[in-house]
Amino acid sequence: MEKTDKKTLEEIIRVDHAGERGAIKIYEGQLLALKTIKQDENLLNTIEEMKEQEKEHLEYFEKEIQKRKIKPTSLLPLWDIMGVALGFGSALLGKKATMLCTASVEEVIDGHYNNQLKKLGNDEKDLKKKIEKFKEDEASHKNMAYEAGATNKGVYSIMDKVIKTGSKIAITISEKI
Repeated sequence: MEKTDKKTLEEIIRVDHAGERGAIKIYEGQLLALKTIKQDENLLNTIEEMKEQEKEHLEYFEKEIQKRKIKPTSLLPLWDIMGVALGFGSALLGKKATMLCTASVEEVIDGHYNNQLKKLGNDEKDLKKKIEKFKEDEASHKNMAYEAGATNKGVYSIMDKVIKTGSKIAITISEKI
């Protein structure tokens, strides 16, 4: 593919901006629960580390939104609330649920970034490079989550499916509006 069409490019940047912001909101919700109710210093440090990487991703897409004059998704306020609520709720359920939240979201994002890389033309080499780098970061977060105790077995399989489905719905909506 030589050139990326304008509509596809706008959808990619809009949804990635929303997604990176959503990831930060999930982590903020988890950190709020961990600092006030759950008091797990190790988990808190792990989440802080992942949140820092997400900030780099968000900053990049915020610049792209401004530079390319792309309208962010109209649903950012809703995604912010839902992200914080998901993060807070998963942290209240304990370490396995907290880490599963990260693993589930990152698995969806991995597939999502793969699809985007196939859609981008040769005219978007820099954007492709950034998405490939961010994809590696997200895979690292997923692996960290499983190493830290995430599981999608038993009752957690329901949570895994709900989070993945919600993430896919948010992606589809954010691409369009």
